[in-house]
Amino acid sequence: MLAAENICKRFSGVTALDNVNLRLEAGKVTAIIGENGAGKSTLMKILSGVYDDYEGNIIFKGNAVRFKNTREAQHTGIAIIHQELNLVPHLTITENLFLGRELTNSWGMLDKKAMRLRTEELLQKLKLQVSADSLITDLKVGQQQVVEIAKALLYDAEVIIMDEPTSAISESEVEVLFENIANLKSQGKAIAYISHKLNELFKIADHYTVLRDGKTIESGEMKGITHDVLIHKMVGREIEIVRNSNAAIAKNVLLKVDGLCLNKPGNDQKQLLKNICFELYSGEILGIFGLMGAGRTELMETLLGMHPGLTQAAITLNNRPVKFKSAAEAIKAGIALVPEDRKKDGLVLGLDVKTNISLSSLDKMQGSGLINNKTELELAHKYIKALKIKTPSEKQMVKNLSGGNQQKIVIAKCLSTQPKVLMLDEPTRGIDINAKNEIYKLMAELAASGLGIIMVSSELPEIMAVSDRILVMAEGAITAEFEANKATENNILKAAIADIN
Repeated sequence: MLAAENICKRFSGVTALDNVNLRLEAGKVTAIIGENGAGKSTLMKILSGVYDDYEGNIIFKGNAVRFKNTREAQHTGIAIIHQELNLVPHLTITENLFLGRELTNSWGMLDKKAMRLRTEELLQKLKLQVSADSLITDLKVGQQQVVEIAKALLYDAEVIIMDEPTSAISESEVEVLFENIANLKSQGKAIAYISHKLNELFKIADHYTVLRDGKTIESGEMKGITHDVLIHKMVGREIEIVRNSNAAIAKNVLLKVDGLCLNKPGNDQKQLLKNICFELYSGEILGIFGLMGAGRTELMETLLGMHPGLTQAAITLNNRPVKFKSAAEAIKAGIALVPEDRKKDGLVLGLDVKTNISLSSLDKMQGSGLINNKTELELAHKYIKALKIKTPSEKQMVKNLSGGNQQKIVIAKCLSTQPKVLMLDEPTRGIDINAKNEIYKLMAELAASGLGIIMVSSELPEIMAVSDRILVMAEGAITAEFEANKATENNILKAAIADIN
C-alpha cells in the first residue's frame, strides 16, 4: 500500500532520519518500534504531510507522491492520529472533527445536524459517553485522545498512522480501539502503529520495523518474536528493568492529608474529591492508581493549591499546617508537580532547554533584579548531566526534543525548586522503556535522599513495580490501600471499580 524509500531528514544540522525504509501492507498492522528520539514520529510526520522538506521517496499504491501539507495527504488517503493532541480546546467535539471539512446543505450553509449525527455515531462506535456538543477543554486527556481517534476514522483513509494512540486512555478504551483496528484490517486498510507499550504490539501487530538513532535496523514478522528480543532490537543492548526493593521506610510523616474535599466548580453540591485521607513518609514512593475519572489528577492539583476556593482539608507538611492559595505558594513551601500533559502544562515549547529548566526557580537566578545568565547556565548543565538529557546544547528548542527528554526537562524544572514532596502525574506516558527505566532509577535515588514521592499511573505493572505503598481511587475517593509487595492486579482493579455510593 505504501513504501518509504531512503528517507533522510535533518533539523538544524542534526540528522533525525538517515536512509530509513518502511513498507505498509494492506490489511496489516505494522509496528514501528524504537526508543524516544529514534525518528518514529518524524517519519510518520513525513508520511502524513507535516514535513515536506526531506530526501527520499514515498510510494503510495505504486505511484510516487510528495505531499506539501497534511490536507494533500488526507485527500490522497493517509490519516494520522498524533501522539500529542491536535485539537482546538474551545470548540466542540463536532466542530473539531469537521474543522476544514465542514458539511453544507443545498443552500451552502453549514449542515450542523448532519455533522452532529455523524459525530454521535463515531463517539458511540468508540464508546465515549460524552455529548457531541462538549467542549474539548472540558474533557480529560484520555477522552481527548479518543476524539483524536474519531477524527482520523472520519476520513475514509486507506493508510492510518497511529502514534501512541493508547498513551492516555483506559483499558476499556484500549479494547474498543483494538476492535476498531481489527475492523479496519478486515476492510484492507494499512495501519502503522507506534507504541511503547510492547504488550500491545503482540496483540495487534503483524509486522514490525525497528528504528534506532534515525536508521532502519530491521523489519520482519511479529510471529515468533519475544518481548526481550524486541527490546534488544530497539536499544541494541540488554535492559534490566528497575524494580523497587521495598526496603523498610522510616515512618517519618512528611505530608499528612486529612478530610480533603474538592467541590465541582459552579456546583457546591457535587464533590470531585470526597474525604481524602492519607500520609506520605520521607523517602517513600506512594503510588496512586485509578481508572479514568477517579480523581487522581484533581488530587494532585488540589495538593498544589490550584483549587483554593473549592477545597476543604487539613494538610500538614513537616508537621506544620499549610493552606495554599496558589501553586506558587505550594512550590515555595516545597511541593512540586510534574503534570500529566507535559506539552500543555509543563513546558514552554518555543523556549530553549535552559530557560525551561529555570522557569520555576527564577527567584534563585536573579542578581540585582536581573537574571544571572551564569547561574542559569550552571543550573541547566547540572540537570542535563544528572538526568542524562539528550540535547545538542542547552540552547536547543524544547519542541525539537523527544518525549522522554521533554519529560526529563519538566522533572528538572521541578527539582530546581528543591522540593520536599515531588508529585508525578503519569510520568512515563508516551516514552520508551529505556527512558522509563531512567525515570524509575531517578525516582529511587530521590526517595533514597529523603524526598517524598507521589506517583499517579494508569499502568498497573508500573505502579506495582515502583511503589512502596499503593492507594486506589474510585469516583473521587480512596477505596483501598496496599503494601506494594502484597498487592495483586486483581485486588487493585477490584478496588478501582468499587461502587462507593
